[in-house]
Amino acid sequence: MRVIAIDGPAGSGKSTVAKALARQLELDYLDTGAMYRAIAFAALSRGVDPEDAERVADIARAAEIDVDDNGVRIDGIDATVEIRGPEVTRSVSVVAANPVVRAELRDRQREWARRRGGGVIEGRDIGTVVFPDAEVKVYLTAQADVRAGRRAKEVTELDYHTVAADIAARDAYDQARAHSPLAAAEDAVHIDTSVLSIDEVVARIEELLQ
Repeated sequence: MRVIAIDGPAGSGKSTVAKALARQLELDYLDTGAMYRAIAFAALSRGVDPEDAERVADIARAAEIDVDDNGVRIDGIDATVEIRGPEVTRSVSVVAANPVVRAELRDRQREWARRRGGGVIEGRDIGTVVFPDAEVKVYLTAQADVRAGRRAKEVTELDYHTVAADIAARDAYDQARAHSPLAAAEDAVHIDTSVLSIDEVVARIEELLQ
């Protein structure tokens, strides 16, 4: 099974790089963050407090999640746009810190890769927890202002300063959480994407694979 793990904080370019790399290598691509966002969306849409660990865990166990090139669906509902909104963005770290949710989605991610013989998989604990034996592990970083600028373009409802504050808060929360905190695998290759184009980042990863 061939797995390329792409980790890193919000705004570092994980999704864009992973998609481009998957196309280049002709491998399937999985955005694991979208799975956590889908659970957050499902909880919020049902009036469940994301802090209610037990009820959110029940949602995760029962949910049917589809993440592919056509978007993100949970229990048959297309949530592709909604999971990128500010409400979900502010709730997803709490949902992702839920150990039952993490265990459930980790099993689904491993099964996804097993069925496909691997893939390019991006997320915050792919190289450290989900696939510690990945062929190549890459940890993307970028300067804080660059990350905030990128994310502000994606979340048009919020201004740059609000997005920057949200990213800083999420980094602190994710790094401090007890279960699968945001951290680079010891054998991950760090790439600062601040001044690199997508093609340049992909080329560097391809060099690692060779």
